[in-house]
Amino acid sequence: MAELQKGSKKLLNAWAFYDWANSVYTLTIASSIFPLFYGSLFATKTELVSAFGYEFKQTVLIEIVTAFTFLVVAFSSPILSGIADFVGNKKTFMKFFCYVGGLGCIGLYWFSKDLIHVSLLFYFMGLIGYWGSLVFYNSYLPDIAYEDQQDSISAKGFSLGYIGSVLLLILNLFMVMFPEWFGFDVGTTEESRNTASIEAMRISFITVGLWWIIFSQYTFYVLPKGASKGHKVTKSVIFNGFTELKSVWKELKQNLRLKRYLYAFFVFSMAVQTIMLMAVYFGEKEILWADDNEKRTGLIVSILVIQLVAVLGAVLTSRASKRFGNKYTLIVINAIWMLLCVCAYFVTLPIHFYVTAAFVGLVMGGIQALARSTYSKYLPETEDSTSYFSFYDVAEKIGIVIGMAIFAIVDHISTMRNAIVFLFLFFLFGIILLFRVPKSNPEN
Repeated sequence: MAELQKGSKKLLNAWAFYDWANSVYTLTIASSIFPLFYGSLFATKTELVSAFGYEFKQTVLIEIVTAFTFLVVAFSSPILSGIADFVGNKKTFMKFFCYVGGLGCIGLYWFSKDLIHVSLLFYFMGLIGYWGSLVFYNSYLPDIAYEDQQDSISAKGFSLGYIGSVLLLILNLFMVMFPEWFGFDVGTTEESRNTASIEAMRISFITVGLWWIIFSQYTFYVLPKGASKGHKVTKSVIFNGFTELKSVWKELKQNLRLKRYLYAFFVFSMAVQTIMLMAVYFGEKEILWADDNEKRTGLIVSILVIQLVAVLGAVLTSRASKRFGNKYTLIVINAIWMLLCVCAYFVTLPIHFYVTAAFVGLVMGGIQALARSTYSKYLPETEDSTSYFSFYDVAEKIGIVIGMAIFAIVDHISTMRNAIVFLFLFFLFGIILLFRVPKSNPEN
């Protein structure tokens, strides 16, 4: 099809629609059904799991694999984004990671303790596919939207993602809670019913992979290929991304506002992403559920609450940023996250978890959408937007690696409750750094 003009409604909507396609991964795999499924593989909460020649706490193993995956993304994205900018075909890389992630989700159907290493490979594929594709997806924002459109279209993307992922999760929820409605043999005992529910969870992983791959096709059809420069990939450009990051870093020294914002983003994103990745594992291990059925229902319902409230949060945050400015809106949101970290330490009952989940949803959607659009606004005029967003993504991924590593260490030596409270410090430090971001870039 003919390439659409920057700022056109069709182009903006097609870009935002990728959130509809890929957000089912974060909701079903990362945030709800997979943590429940993973916990169901073990007879007790204290049972250890063997992998890579060691014995791990159940949650610590997932934390380590997650941190490793983000480390891979952090080091590979500069290489790939450099190639994308050099050749001018970022959409090809976005497609590749999308398909790797979708196939990884489908592969989770066979996840088991007996095949733990292959199982973790599928988990790795889903995670790296999601975050790898975001490197190129985010980099499209300044290419397809003018500055005054970026806050609203970024929020619209997250809102579409929340709505689409909730629709699929509702279907998956009914599959898990009422497996007999979908043709599963529930038998006559509680054990056989649990077995049917676990099989429904496995099927839900397949639905995520298919949803992601199928719905992304509209985005791939409409988005431009990239600004082609007539170049081919050679050995000399493999590490071009690191060269470009070095060039970006030199330019950042002349852009005080963008540099200080990246410092703040690095710190508060570290805590936000860690909480989002581990929230359901916390609920599965630390909340006093009456039985497995209440736990299963309660955790999925709480995730639905988070997603639905997050739609409202993204919209309210976008409006607040227009009235009060991006920086001060982010400061307030970080302050709310600080309070939630403290409250989480005292959460023990399901009702506590539900209330906390609602507040998490309110600030989760807001901080993600606003952080992305604020960075885009602060960018200088450039055609190599992928390199700048690679810097953004590397900062985010390295932050997650550090956050997950710290979380895993505190979890290993004490409890997940203490690990959550420890993240309070990152939000506090993030607020301090945000106050240091100037309103405009001072003249040199």
